[in-house]
Amino acid sequence: MLQLNTLDSLCKDRKRRGRGGSRGGTSGRGHKGQLARSGGGVRACFEGGQMPLSRRLPRRGFTNRFRTEFHILSLSDLDRAFNAGDVVNAQALRDKGLVKGKGDVALKVLANGTISKALVVEVHACTGAARQSIERAGGSVTLLKEMSGDSTTA
Repeated sequence: MLQLNTLDSLCKDRKRRGRGGSRGGTSGRGHKGQLARSGGGVRACFEGGQMPLSRRLPRRGFTNRFRTEFHILSLSDLDRAFNAGDVVNAQALRDKGLVKGKGDVALKVLANGTISKALVVEVHACTGAARQSIERAGGSVTLLKEMSGDSTTA
């Protein structure tokens, strides 16, 4: 039967060097050398003085830290998910399951497919062809706010 006074300890005894240690004088570290010292050892990716792989390979390209990540919507998705006269915004897209996640998402509509319903679309960016298709179907496009680095808001 389980009793509190007979439980084994969950904490292991730490390795002790020298007298009193159960592993002898070196405590499993061997004799002398870099690995035997306290705080000794080689850093990660150290290759014994050889030029490390991370420095041998060339660096290429550029990553823009300030890039705006858009969630892409196609006209065919909007046509399939919404009825005529509906307002298409971030909350409506989440309710329909077209946008996942809880945080703010930058939305962009592309002219993939066709649209046959008049929708009121509120997004951050929209291509020119997508805007023409939505307006031709009797809907309207409202851009929420200008996003940095976006050239398709016109």
